[in-house]
Amino acid sequence: MDKNNHAEHEPKLVKQLTLAGFDRMFPDEDSCKAYLRDQRWPKVVRCPRCGNEKVYASKARPFHWQCTKCGKNPRAPYRFSVTVNTIFENTNYPLLTWFKVLYLMLTSKKGISALQIHRMIGTGSYRTAWFMCHRLRAGLADPDFKKLMGIVEVDETGIGGKDRNRHWNKKQHITGMSGKTTVIGAISRKGNVVCKIIEDTSTDSLTGFVNEVCSSKVDLVATDEYPAYDAIGVYGRKHGVVRHTAGEYVRGQVHTQNIENFWSLLKRGVIGTYHNVSKKYLPLYLNEFQFRHNNRRNSDIFRDAIGGC
Repeated sequence: MDKNNHAEHEPKLVKQLTLAGFDRMFPDEDSCKAYLRDQRWPKVVRCPRCGNEKVYASKARPFHWQCTKCGKNPRAPYRFSVTVNTIFENTNYPLLTWFKVLYLMLTSKKGISALQIHRMIGTGSYRTAWFMCHRLRAGLADPDFKKLMGIVEVDETGIGGKDRNRHWNKKQHITGMSGKTTVIGAISRKGNVVCKIIEDTSTDSLTGFVNEVCSSKVDLVATDEYPAYDAIGVYGRKHGVVRHTAGEYVRGQVHTQNIENFWSLLKRGVIGTYHNVSKKYLPLYLNEFQFRHNNRRNSDIFRDAIGGC
């Protein structure tokens, strides 16, 4: 193969923050607090309670401010710190430790387990590392979600072990996904992905999800031949079906390969990194994998993650 053609087909790597770069950016606790302050309030510090810009910095406690507007009286102002109303509020661990954990999570393509975090960071217990990881995953949720446009692929999958492989007292004795947790997802070609848990795969559940995440002006919704998807066209969206049972996987622009690639990455993370994920906490893991995928071309993914926390 010609070297030029080979270079064209190589994946374009996005240069992100390295471990050495992280250590230079955050040498101490004050540097972390200053970074968090600048992400929360790029121009001027505002009171998180009333939005007042005329706040006064505390001379005795750095990165603390006072607001007289929403305080009880001028002598009892409302006092707040840089971590107020964030996931770092009321924590006993330094902000630098939280930043390191978040950095490790964002730079691990298939995730990093709380046990590995516990070994690397040296938290007091595994439970502490587990708690920190879950709070950070909660902070990775996208509050400014925009509906998907262009060509969108929709598919569902099952997460978890098979019911027949469970111990007798843990079997659910149900059919369908063999006791697995059902997750539905949609991905825009060369764009973002969104997924969530659904309780069933009925027509109302699947089409309701499509209406929720896909714009009414979408170019095409591509799915497999599962009958519950047939109602997508009723809502005015162009619907293309690829019939896997007939050995058909691609027909022009109609295929579900991108969402299936995302499922593969998610399941490799669950099986190889976390080993077991309960239904209760699965939405938090979905937040993590969605955020990493949707920011795969973001050279400053760490900054955006901190901004959402």
